[in-house]
Amino acid sequence: MVTRFEDNTVWRQASRREMVARRAAMSDAKRDALSARIVGHALASLPRPGIAAFCWPIKHEPDVRPLLARWMAAGVRAALPVVVEAGQALAFRAWTTDAPLAPDRYGIPTPTTGDWLVPDLILLPLNGFDAAGYRLGYGGGFFDRTLAALAPRPLAVGVGFEINRLDSIRPEAHDQRLDWIVTEAGAFRPSA
Repeated sequence: MVTRFEDNTVWRQASRREMVARRAAMSDAKRDALSARIVGHALASLPRPGIAAFCWPIKHEPDVRPLLARWMAAGVRAALPVVVEAGQALAFRAWTTDAPLAPDRYGIPTPTTGDWLVPDLILLPLNGFDAAGYRLGYGGGFFDRTLAALAPRPLAVGVGFEINRLDSIRPEAHDQRLDWIVTEAGAFRPSA
């Protein structure tokens, strides 16, 4: 007999694969154009943070580095997440355009030097998302643990493409709700 948890796990795994495939099917030109629209909506809608964490774009995710460049020009410090230990919250290391990067255990570029920072805003990639403000990540739980552990909690902003919107991600007890979602269609606060 399949339990609800097992059924949800299987559904989430299949949904993750489908969401990545949807982005991969987009042309580079379309992905770049949609990323530029996301950056424009974020600039127009989000409060400017003091320290902004973001994720290096992987698996055809939106590229928000131009947003960070604009914020950094205005004095904002940028940071990238670092997996310190499996099963633990992430740490954040300062990032600049000339910072040395090396692939982490997941192949994601990560700063090898720089100050450890605590962000007041985190831009989280949306592998999948719903209108209630829940995100479907890649299954490691790193951002959920991080958002639950940071006090005060930073502003959690999901960035993604509308093609990855789902009716529901079937949130579980550990899933952390986002404060904002920004897509090429605009920036909005999730509904309750």
